[in-house]
Amino acid sequence: MSKLDLASVDLNLFKVFEALYEEGGAGRAAIRLGITQSAVSAALARLRLVFADHLFERTGRGLKPTAKSEELRPVVAAALDKCRQGLMLAFNDDAAIQGRTIALGMSDDFELAIGRQLIDRAKAHAPGIRLVFKQTHSLLANDALMNRQFDLALTSGAVASKALGRLALGTGGYSCLTATSAAPVALTLEAYLEKRHVLVSSGGYVGVVDEVLAAQAQSRTVEASTTHFAALPALLQGSDCVATLPTHAAKALAMVSHVVCQPCPIHLPRYSIELGWRIDNARDPAIRLMTALLREVIAQLPGSDTRPLMPE
Repeated sequence: MSKLDLASVDLNLFKVFEALYEEGGAGRAAIRLGITQSAVSAALARLRLVFADHLFERTGRGLKPTAKSEELRPVVAAALDKCRQGLMLAFNDDAAIQGRTIALGMSDDFELAIGRQLIDRAKAHAPGIRLVFKQTHSLLANDALMNRQFDLALTSGAVASKALGRLALGTGGYSCLTATSAAPVALTLEAYLEKRHVLVSSGGYVGVVDEVLAAQAQSRTVEASTTHFAALPALLQGSDCVATLPTHAAKALAMVSHVVCQPCPIHLPRYSIELGWRIDNARDPAIRLMTALLREVIAQLPGSDTRPLMPE
């Protein structure tokens, strides 16, 4: 465009952009929007003219956003959110929630432990709402919230930004997992240190266990590291290894997999369970509902404590 002329731009194009970005293909975007794929392709052609950029490149797995699309995404998402917030003023809370999609950022330990409960509770309170679980952790959650990759973030650690709301839901502790094929003996400290370990970490081979052991002039042997809690049953199976992880995840995995949950034989510091959201969404009825539901399920989480974390 040679000049800024809002009247000449169809604002529905931004809904198409959002759908293309999030769905990664014209066919899926068309299904989401309830229009034909040719209509999506025509809208994309118009978007490319407006922004003088290809916006999405075709790959073997769909459409990949260009650098310009990555730059546009949070701006377009913020604009559409403002439009939705304005329309909410014309409806009651139930109508404002109907048909909404709420993106929840959390690591897969929380998804394993509370995902089904959240789906069931959301269905009971707001049958028209849809949930999207997206992987994150405390080091990524702030930026992902600000970039509107999701609406709420549940993390093990602090949410820190003046533009984000924050609620401490409680604290969590740790337990251990071993394969059912391992000898069913109590996990003493001596046995724990003799075993080889599988670590869950966003990067590296050092975790909270290693920090605590180092302070006691002790150490363990980490055999492998993974970024996903859900992989632990397969990684432990057929071995004598042990994994140390949040109690809620250990119990959830023990219920659905061939692993055994045992108390951790060393004292590990508890961690804060926190919920974050963008301040500009604080009055959104769907966000308020999901916040209330998350508080309920975290209060019932195995190993959690709703009392605030006290400095040691």
